[in-house]
Amino acid sequence: MTDAPSYLFYQSRNPRPFLDRGEGIYLFDEAGKRYIDGSSGAMVSNIGHSNPRVLAKMKAQMDRATFGYRLHFRTHPSEDLAAMTVRMTPEGLDRVFFVSGGSEAVESAVKLARQYALTQGQAARHKVISRFPSYHGCTFGALDLTGYAPLRDPFAPMLEGMPKIAAPMTYLDRDNLTEEQRGLKYADLLRDKILAEGPDTVLAFLMEPVGGASTGALVAPDSYYSRVREICDEFGVLLIHDEVMSGAGRTGRFLASEHWGVTPDIVALSKGFGAGYAPLGAIVAGAQLVEPVLDAGGFLHGFTYAGNPLACSAGLAVLEELEEQDLIGNAARMGNVLMGELRALMDRYPFIGDVRGKGLLTAFEFVANRATMAPLDPALNAHDRLVELAYQRGLIIYSRRTRGGTSGDHFLVAPPFIITRPQIGEMMTILRDALDAFAQEVGLPVERAA
Repeated sequence: MTDAPSYLFYQSRNPRPFLDRGEGIYLFDEAGKRYIDGSSGAMVSNIGHSNPRVLAKMKAQMDRATFGYRLHFRTHPSEDLAAMTVRMTPEGLDRVFFVSGGSEAVESAVKLARQYALTQGQAARHKVISRFPSYHGCTFGALDLTGYAPLRDPFAPMLEGMPKIAAPMTYLDRDNLTEEQRGLKYADLLRDKILAEGPDTVLAFLMEPVGGASTGALVAPDSYYSRVREICDEFGVLLIHDEVMSGAGRTGRFLASEHWGVTPDIVALSKGFGAGYAPLGAIVAGAQLVEPVLDAGGFLHGFTYAGNPLACSAGLAVLEELEEQDLIGNAARMGNVLMGELRALMDRYPFIGDVRGKGLLTAFEFVANRATMAPLDPALNAHDRLVELAYQRGLIIYSRRTRGGTSGDHFLVAPPFIITRPQIGEMMTILRDALDAFAQEVGLPVERAA
């Protein structure tokens, strides 16, 4: 009944077929057409679709209880998932609070930070510095921390207006600095902003260790991460890592921050944490933050589905699958393969100006001129058009506009961790066909092989 009227509404009227089923890295519509899930949905389906072991463990929990309110009962799935999460995260992150999604996780992290500051007699600390561009969620608190104009500007009069610093988009810089020097330069923007705002008023700095939708898998120079940690420690500012997209193994480590040996004070997780099997997210923090809050009367925050036993049974099964099948290791290995394939596209398509990422969180960005990195004309609507051309050919990728949401076009390629080398080849064949079609459609050059 694909022609029946729909009473749903989402972001747009863009029509899509009905989903029939998912198998591994593939999705099938009701007409039988197969799609490679090259973006894991919205970077969610980390372990692939319809994993039988995860479904069996969820079914076992469904047969026992699907809901038990956290104020009335403890549940084994929530306790076990919390314990496994702590085991998989760096030392010092040993308290877990469950939520249903990424926006909730970010808001929970900020509210924990604020309540901790109050226990320390630091009531003036209320400002959370974040970056521009960035994306941290669509609820009002998370949106105020987001640096993405099309999503934030309509609601700006209703927001506090939290301070921002520039994201370390060093690939756009045209200077004589080394990458190490650039990393320090961007990190020191945080120190300058803390001083400008007043150190006693700054509560936290919120950042994505590897960029998500708004910056397209942005990776800062190595020097950036430890310097940011030093600056936060200097001023007593809490460091919050938004790992909603980069966490749960996507970059080849359980947390992306592990690549640089930096441990945040609070980390936000979601998306791949439940891998699409149930709405699930978490914040993970240290006891030194959580225990004073509990001693002061408790964490003044919560959601009805926090610690839901069915969602937690799904999350526990997902983490077990990551470990038992070495899927994080495969994300690192296949990420190297994918990165090589994407970089090779630059030889054929002069309008691809940058390829970046870590593990299976990768992206490429269109430009009008590689020398200047000027973006394509926004009127070309490239970020939407290439996605549509790929979709028509059976490949799903994810796009946004890079330069704060108003110009620039980047495309995230982030398949499930179970992907194989031949499947990457299959995905790239479709992507090249879509790129050829886009280039022909708008008159962009393509370098033909000799």
